[in-house]
Amino acid sequence: MTDGPAALLAVEELSAFYGSALILDGLSLSVAPGEVVALLGRNGAGKSTVLKAVLGLVPRRLGRVTFEGADISRLPTHEIVRRGIGWVPEDRRIFTELTTLENLEVGRRDARPGAPHWTVEALIRLFPNLAELADRPAGRMSGGEQQMLTIARTLMGNPSLVLLDEPSEGLAPRIVEEMTRMLATLKREGLALLLSEQNLAVARALADRVYVMEKGRVRFTGTMAELDARPDVRDAYLAV
Repeated sequence: MTDGPAALLAVEELSAFYGSALILDGLSLSVAPGEVVALLGRNGAGKSTVLKAVLGLVPRRLGRVTFEGADISRLPTHEIVRRGIGWVPEDRRIFTELTTLENLEVGRRDARPGAPHWTVEALIRLFPNLAELADRPAGRMSGGEQQMLTIARTLMGNPSLVLLDEPSEGLAPRIVEEMTRMLATLKREGLALLLSEQNLAVARALADRVYVMEKGRVRFTGTMAELDARPDVRDAYLAV
C-alpha cells in the first residue's frame, strides 16, 4: 500500500537482490505528480538500489512498480525510460569525449504531454555555466559542471519524473547551493523528483516528503518538518 496523494510512481512491497543478498525488503513508496520525495539514510541503507530497481537495473522479486497507472515491473530499462522516467546516476556517466552541446543532443527526445518541455536554449538559461562550456569536451569539466551537465542531459528527454542518485555527493558547498536552487526551479516547473540524498540541508530545501531507510526497509515517512520533530529517528537512522 502506498501513501500520499494520487501517485505518478507507486512502488508496492518491492524486494530486490544483488546475487543472493536481499537489499530491499518489502519496500513501498509513492511520488505524486510535481512532488519532490527524498530517500534518506546512511550508506548501504538501500537508497540507490530503490532508484535502480524502479528502472529495472537490479533484479526485482515480488512487489509491483507502476508509473502513470501502468505496471512497469517487467519492462526493460529502455522502455521504462521512454515512458518518461529520467535518471541522474551518482557516477554521472557523461560522454567525456563529446562536448556539452553534443552530450545534450544525445539526450534529446520529443516533448511529452503533461511534462515540462526542455530545449537546449531553456537548459542553458537554467544552467548558465553550460553556455560558456558549450564546445568543451565533458571530460575537461569540473565535477560540479559535469553534474549540471548530467542533469541537463536527462532533462533533454523531457521526463515526467527524474530519479537523482546522491546529487550533492562530492561537490563543494557553493556548487551544492547552486544545484539546489536549480532543482528548486525544476520543482516550480512541475517536474516530479525522487532523490537519494544524505545531505539533510538539500532535502530540507526541496523535499515535500521523505522516506528514511535502513537495511532496505522504510523506517519513517513524513514531511521534513515531521522528521525534524523526531530527533530519535534522526539519531537512530541518520546520525554518523
